[in-house]
Amino acid sequence: MTETSSDASYRVTAGELRQFVERFERLDMEKKDLAEQQKEVMAEAKSRGYDTKVLRKIVALRKRDKDDIAEEEAVMDMYKEALGM
Repeated sequence: MTETSSDASYRVTAGELRQFVERFERLDMEKKDLAEQQKEVMAEAKSRGYDTKVLRKIVALRKRDKDDIAEEEAVMDMYKEALGM
């Protein structure tokens, strides 16, 4: 029985597809492991008396551009002043 070129290319494509799927699955497992480690860090911080809700906000703020944060805070202050807060 002779192998046609489409059979050979299908096998190569299937092998490549399997590699992509397996790489994605490994990354997904790594992501789950990292998420678990992050939960452990927050649990430790909480056990030492830190407010984890505030810590998460700080982490989010550190990812943002300082000018964006300043602009948002200025608008927030303006709205609060308008509402008498």
